[in-house]
Amino acid sequence: MSPTSQPHRPATTYTLAGRTVNRMGYGAMQLAGPGVFGPPKDRAAALAVLRAAVASGVNHIDTSDFYGPHITNQLIREALHPYPDDLVIVTKVGARRGEDASWLPALEPEAIRQAVHDNLRNLGVEVLDVVNLRLMGDIHAPTEGSIEREVTALAELQRQGLVRHIGLSNVTSAQVAQARKIAPIVCVQNQYNLVQRGDDALVDELAEQGIAFVPFFPLGGFTPIQSAGLSKVAAGIGATAMQVALAWLLHRAPNVLLIPGTSSVGHLRENLKAGEIVLTDAVLAELDAIGGAMRGHAVA
Repeated sequence: MSPTSQPHRPATTYTLAGRTVNRMGYGAMQLAGPGVFGPPKDRAAALAVLRAAVASGVNHIDTSDFYGPHITNQLIREALHPYPDDLVIVTKVGARRGEDASWLPALEPEAIRQAVHDNLRNLGVEVLDVVNLRLMGDIHAPTEGSIEREVTALAELQRQGLVRHIGLSNVTSAQVAQARKIAPIVCVQNQYNLVQRGDDALVDELAEQGIAFVPFFPLGGFTPIQSAGLSKVAAGIGATAMQVALAWLLHRAPNVLLIPGTSSVGHLRENLKAGEIVLTDAVLAELDAIGGAMRGHAVA
């Protein structure tokens, strides 16, 4: 077998918050109504997706009390409480919702404390597994600036026993370094995918430090990844383009954990199959080239 056809089978698990989790997780954002606001159109279907995820081996769920607001956490509690012993629920604070469904920053220490208590109540737990501090900034890229006050507020809640572990979202490498001087950081959640690769260096830096990297918008978010080249690669290995885009992320680095979201059990199962895809050196090189071309087109 030539080096170009050598398959790479990525690890299926990684350590998050001191526990072993399957790298294919689930993001609960799409369980709320349109615009991540209000209740789902079909509550029973939303509950069924959560139960199907856990039954399929998912033991890492990403959520937030500002999804809905409150809706996704209440659905998670209804569907899964009492929670399986191996389930890690990661929530986030740092934003609130306006009555018009707008996304507003909520990074004052008192707002962070209130958000932690809201998450505790709606998830029905006495301590939160992991809380990500979500900086608002630009939705597509973090902005520099001190986060000492905000991380210190979360660290105080950790000392009080309300938060086990702290993570960060939408942050720069410098902000990660600043936060780690205040408290241990177990995960970073930034936008990253085959096309949007501004965090290449950060992914590798965190891998060396044993910190999980959790891409949000792994499939492009509001502008889903679409490419004839990507579709051709996918057809060649008997998968969908989105499955290949997810598989590429799993091959990218061992610390990458995926949380694709969906409100459909069928789509959930399709996403989870990405964890079974094995890509060769040749396919990985082709995907890197496709991603580079798509980035160049976006810039042009």
